[in-house]
Amino acid sequence: MDRLAPARRPAGPNAGTQRWRDLLFVHYDVPPELVRPLVPRELELDLWQGRCLVGVVPFAMFGVRPRWAPFGFDFLELNVRVYVHAGGRPGVWFLSLDAANPLAVWAARLGWGLPYEHASMQMKKRGDAIDYASRRRGPGARGAVLRASYAVGAPFGEARPDTLEHFLVERYLLFSKHRGALLVGQVHHPPYPVRHADLGPIEQTMLSANGIEGEHPIVSTLYSPGVDVEVFALRPL
Repeated sequence: MDRLAPARRPAGPNAGTQRWRDLLFVHYDVPPELVRPLVPRELELDLWQGRCLVGVVPFAMFGVRPRWAPFGFDFLELNVRVYVHAGGRPGVWFLSLDAANPLAVWAARLGWGLPYEHASMQMKKRGDAIDYASRRRGPGARGAVLRASYAVGAPFGEARPDTLEHFLVERYLLFSKHRGALLVGQVHHPPYPVRHADLGPIEQTMLSANGIEGEHPIVSTLYSPGVDVEVFALRPL
């Protein structure tokens, strides 16, 4: 499987730009049989040494705008993601994406077919420490909550190919199912500058809200100050 090709910028103009900042990557080791029913049959689970890792990723987004718009939006986001591949192309399947901006939720659901939900969210920075809180709003909230505190740890630069860190963070393709069709989209950005994250108290029901019941161990906690991103249009797989 070629894990480097998706990082190359596609030809032509992008569909929009964003700035992702203060990303926390918390990964849980979940039995594949619990995750397989949550992913379309056209996609294969992308396992790390036989293990299915599910990411809970809270962060901040700035300057989110389509190419034609004169201004962008800033808001917090939290995604729950599974690693998949299609025809040897590695990417991400989002179980859910929570965002604090209802307009962004509406646009992403309508235009991209992504499972966005509106949430009340807060992020507070205290030097090298960050507190993040999210609670999904609305009748379909199903108790989807995250409260996490962590400290930014030591840097180790860019994630090297064939390492766990590269497998987890360097993902440039996303898959979506919209109106019955399986679509693929691509983002382009420099490699993440990665640091360790010293995770403190964490309370989350994001896995169970997405149909993954039970307790599952955390196997990795990483942090990145962020990257500037180009977003390219979805197309049929």
